[in-house]
Amino acid sequence: MARVRRTAPAVALLLVLAACTGEQAAPPPAPGSPTPSASSSAPAAPPAGGVYVSVGDSYATGWRPSDGGTPAGASRDGFAHLVAERASLRLINVGCSGATSAGLRDRPGCPPANRAVDAPDPAGRTQLDAAVRALREHQGDVGLVTVVIGGNDLTPCATAPDVLGCTTSAVADIQANLADILPVLRAAAGDAPIVGLTYPDVFLGAWVSPAFQDGQNLARQSVPLFRDFFNPVLAAEYAKVDAAFADVTEATGAYGPLTETTQDPAYGPIPAPVAEVCSLTYFCEHTDVHPTPGGHEAIAAAVLAAAGY
Repeated sequence: MARVRRTAPAVALLLVLAACTGEQAAPPPAPGSPTPSASSSAPAAPPAGGVYVSVGDSYATGWRPSDGGTPAGASRDGFAHLVAERASLRLINVGCSGATSAGLRDRPGCPPANRAVDAPDPAGRTQLDAAVRALREHQGDVGLVTVVIGGNDLTPCATAPDVLGCTTSAVADIQANLADILPVLRAAAGDAPIVGLTYPDVFLGAWVSPAFQDGQNLARQSVPLFRDFFNPVLAAEYAKVDAAFADVTEATGAYGPLTETTQDPAYGPIPAPVAEVCSLTYFCEHTDVHPTPGGHEAIAAAVLAAAGY
């Protein structure tokens, strides 16, 4: 995902909220299909050892902002490295910071600065092609595939002339692109577990951020955005290919009641879900959507649980 600039985040959230409250909604599951949940579908028991292919955007690469003299860029703090270590899998991370759902399928190459640590050179291949190649090379020895994508698709809508139309179209595009991408990954991965991810509700941080006007109202509205619209759209697509879904929004505390407060060392008494997102992402302090090391720990735990490790 890309960093949200201070001039745009409130607008971007309102755009997506408008789509959430409009007429378009995620299609209902087909009769007899699994109901999406925080960990929808029961993945097959993963093999001992093997490889883990990580696909996606800057969440996949473990991107972190510059902090305390540490340069911005991909890191080993990312959830993919943690999952690989704890599941005893060898990580092949083909993620690319800044990737969109369409770019994952259509855009060849990934600039060196955007690649994950120890990532293979894509050599002009799309990220999807690179993932498929890795899966086929290790056929029968794949322990896990993860996919985190969609956050960057909404970024252009912040300055679009028709903000509602842009956002509605972007969500539909994410859904359509996943419908193309996921069957290809499933065919290459065989019976290996695939886990799709969503994102923390970073907009809860608007509660304490001076970058937002009426930040508390925006924080309140963001909860149904993730819980009732964006995440069900993603979960339904992953369920179609028997992939599990890790509801990272839930795993990072976003669905808790905003009426329950806690004493935060930086912001004083604030809702517990707000304090959680301030701890697990850089959003409250820097208006940056990326997870802290603690945030990646929470994401890794959600992925491991969804994958059955």
